[in-house]
Amino acid sequence: MESEQSAVVRRQERGRRRMAEILDAAEGVIAENGFEDATTNAIAARAGVSPGSLYQFFRNKDEILDALVPRFVQRSHGFWDAQLTEDVARLPLPDLIDRVVDAMAAFKADSPAYWVLFHGSPTSPRLARAAQELNGGIADRLRALFARRVPGLPEERLDLLAKVAIAITRGVFPMIMAAGGDDRRRVLAELKGLLLGYLGPVLGYGPVRPSGTSPEDTAD
Repeated sequence: MESEQSAVVRRQERGRRRMAEILDAAEGVIAENGFEDATTNAIAARAGVSPGSLYQFFRNKDEILDALVPRFVQRSHGFWDAQLTEDVARLPLPDLIDRVVDAMAAFKADSPAYWVLFHGSPTSPRLARAAQELNGGIADRLRALFARRVPGLPEERLDLLAKVAIAITRGVFPMIMAAGGDDRRRVLAELKGLLLGYLGPVLGYGPVRPSGTSPEDTAD
């Protein structure tokens, strides 16, 4: 006979699965309709539950949003951890920009709700705060990457480089996401050119040697 503790664990696991299904459904509805026009009824229908069942987990749409934000923050942190590594920092600058910009385009295309929530025109203070948190984290990572390429660059210069690079990218990315096929590739190329032209004179265009090595150490 199943113990009371085992039964509680099983109910908790079912509850976690159901919450995840509701949040997955919310992502789909928000991606299609935007946050303001998403409804709990539409989210419940997509999740295959009744509105009453949804309300057992989330009393309203804002509570769903509060649960989605940490999900997206974790996803974003994982993405940038994978992209802005020590090895990537040492790449020739055109290769570095190609890699990161292409990865960003793929990430945002695969996470349309993320794009809608954090890169649209949010009216919710919750979204504004979450977007600020995400952008602040990205700026910190870019400053660290730039410092690896140019040790000794003043902090205020690193900060400005990171903020302007983010502003350039945020300004162009809506065009990228709205385009398709060859048009998207052309706009991506324009963004890469803008970033290379802005960052290259400061960060250098070629590869960066690991600290403590000489040209002879890295020669073929």
